[in-house]
Amino acid sequence: MNAPDAPGRLVLLTTTHRVAPGLLSWPAWQALHSADLVLCADPGHPQLPYLREAGVTVEQRTPTAEELVDACAGARTVIVLASGEGDPRLTDGLARLAGSGRVQMPDLELLPGSYDLPGARLLDLVQVMDRIRRECPWSSQQTHKGLAKYGIEEAYELVEAIEDGDRTELREELGDVLLQVVFHARIAAEDEEEPFDIDDVAGTIVTKLIHRHPHVFGDDTAQTPEEVKAHWLRTKAEEKQRDSVTEGVPLGQPGLALAAKLASRVRTAGLDVPLPQGAGLGYELLALAVRAEAEGIDPEAALRAAGRAYRDAIRVVEAGEKGSEGADTVEG
Repeated sequence: MNAPDAPGRLVLLTTTHRVAPGLLSWPAWQALHSADLVLCADPGHPQLPYLREAGVTVEQRTPTAEELVDACAGARTVIVLASGEGDPRLTDGLARLAGSGRVQMPDLELLPGSYDLPGARLLDLVQVMDRIRRECPWSSQQTHKGLAKYGIEEAYELVEAIEDGDRTELREELGDVLLQVVFHARIAAEDEEEPFDIDDVAGTIVTKLIHRHPHVFGDDTAQTPEEVKAHWLRTKAEEKQRDSVTEGVPLGQPGLALAAKLASRVRTAGLDVPLPQGAGLGYELLALAVRAEAEGIDPEAALRAAGRAYRDAIRVVEAGEKGSEGADTVEG
């Protein structure tokens, strides 16, 4: 028999909306079935139908901290099913009671009934994008073609953040690139003839990654990056069944990158292809790009680095000229 003055146990049960309702941890189900009282302030809490189906009686109440402490008296266990936004009024009230030293507090426990797995916030992104697509006057009218330029811009900004070594910018630009993927997938889901959604996109890349990493997901072995690359190229060739090594090389990319990519394909395939000869700067740049690729240098990255150095030199000269103008003004 429980002593009437025993403080009891108070459990705050938290769940996440990113996990299907009803999928609770075993400790959560054990606590719910053995509790003397289960309370929930939110009548629309997504877990309620599943708890009732499992035979758990839930009272819809918004108790104060004092009322909860009293409810736990006599060694009773009381569970509060927390709302998605949390219950700061309740937790602050409990903290004040505990800090007062005047109240015998029950044992307080925070019990995660479900919790986010890695990647769970991607579900939020999909939901936010879905609502924006439905309700935003601009976003609701966008097409794959209309968004194409933004994909290019965001990719360049991501590369710039990487090369600048700015971690804050890197995180933001990765998000912007991810937004493009989710946005295009949301638009694709509306296609009447060949719809697909973000799950189809993710499923396609998962299948591709598993197939191209037999040394990770299969029985093959690879001990060096070179062996991994050989696996990748072999499985890619089996998938694509291309008639030319130039297939799949986008001609719309920057010229130096295009030249380097073609040179890489030629070198990987072991082809002996002489460089086309012609007059003009274009052929000279082609030869430089091919030479850079052969030496393991990304010609686009090299030119961008030189371009940044040129930009810095321009700013130094500009700063000097402004300083001279100021000095002339003072002297005048």
